[in-house]
Amino acid sequence: MLLAGGQGSRLGVLTATKAKPAVSFGGKYRVIDFPMSNCINSGVDTVGVMTQYQPLQLNQHIGIGIPWDLDRRMGGVTILAPYLKSDQGEWYTGTGNAIYQNIEFIEKYNPDYVLILSGDHIYKMNYAKMLDFHKEKKCDVSIAALEVSWEEASRFGLMNVRSDSRIYEFEEKPKNPKSNLANMGIYIFNWPVLRDALERDSHIHPNSDFGMHVLPMLLSEGAKMYAYPFGEYWMDVGTIESYWSANMDLVKTVPEFNLYEDFDKIYTDADHQPPMYTGPSAQVQGSLLSEGCEVIGEVYNSVLGPSVIVEAGAEVRDSIIMENCYIGRNSRLYRVIADANCSVGDGVTIGEGENIPNIDKPQLYDTGITVLGEHTTIPDKVSIGKNCVVYGPTYPFDYQDGRLESGHSIMREPTPKGVEE
Repeated sequence: MLLAGGQGSRLGVLTATKAKPAVSFGGKYRVIDFPMSNCINSGVDTVGVMTQYQPLQLNQHIGIGIPWDLDRRMGGVTILAPYLKSDQGEWYTGTGNAIYQNIEFIEKYNPDYVLILSGDHIYKMNYAKMLDFHKEKKCDVSIAALEVSWEEASRFGLMNVRSDSRIYEFEEKPKNPKSNLANMGIYIFNWPVLRDALERDSHIHPNSDFGMHVLPMLLSEGAKMYAYPFGEYWMDVGTIESYWSANMDLVKTVPEFNLYEDFDKIYTDADHQPPMYTGPSAQVQGSLLSEGCEVIGEVYNSVLGPSVIVEAGAEVRDSIIMENCYIGRNSRLYRVIADANCSVGDGVTIGEGENIPNIDKPQLYDTGITVLGEHTTIPDKVSIGKNCVVYGPTYPFDYQDGRLESGHSIMREPTPKGVEE
């Protein structure tokens, strides 16, 4: 059961029109491709995907599950949206509540075990090994656990465990943590245990949540709960900075997260694209370029999605440029995230200036990264500073003296494709 209904509000304009699991990652992928691929690589062939916020792009991407070999008559992938019950509808109000509302779907398969996943993490994991651990320990619940640095431990839900990995205490973002063992949000439950816990907790907490309600309740009742150690790469791409950093991890000389291994491949719904082209004077170093890209200018330490065009004289550094974007002649982009279908004019400079947090949303945009929402257009010969947000079509008169200072925003609804202004 894959939880993919979250808004991902800390990603700002990147999730203005789509759920966080549908955000592009690593050029050609979507965030949800990683848990979906882990499922099929682990032998999990029955997957329920719970969607809610802005589900259109996510639903279209998943389709009937062909890229992950989940287009099956029995099992396969099923999209599970909130639906009308009796005379009223009910949104998913928590992670536990989302599973509770789909008990009937799970019961149809009469499982012994249920795997609960989040749809917004970047990692590779063999869930079959975790299930072996679950059986060996005779668990009621097993929770994937990652050791984080002590400096970051207070940002996570933490687990305190005994020498045999049995959990005896949870701490939710404690100021003075006793351990650095973080809850990854990956659970295996014995189905009878999960069903009973959800039915009981739903009467107490309408917004039933695993971390806040279900797991502490089971622990207090003496359930056998163990931490499954995971020591590989894992990243929650829930903020602009973490999303940018995870993409940049892909272009290191020795990447921390390897997309090129022959085993445990990551699958996605990708259209057939023409070959990538680099011009005679192009410079490309330490970058990931997807199919259909045309680079005439220079690209350094960046990730380009399918069909991105970088014109002559343009320079793109430390940036993420998503599919169908156009970067005009002699433009310079530094630490920029551009969502799909953006157009940057000629002679534009983005990402230079003082590192001033965004005036409107300083808690989201404060690490020097400037973000362009999808379908954004930037006119010729303007400059945009750091921590800026630009969303929608913009014009020369939007830029005082030809510049958008660091920390400022221009927010305008994009013009629908095919509609004249």
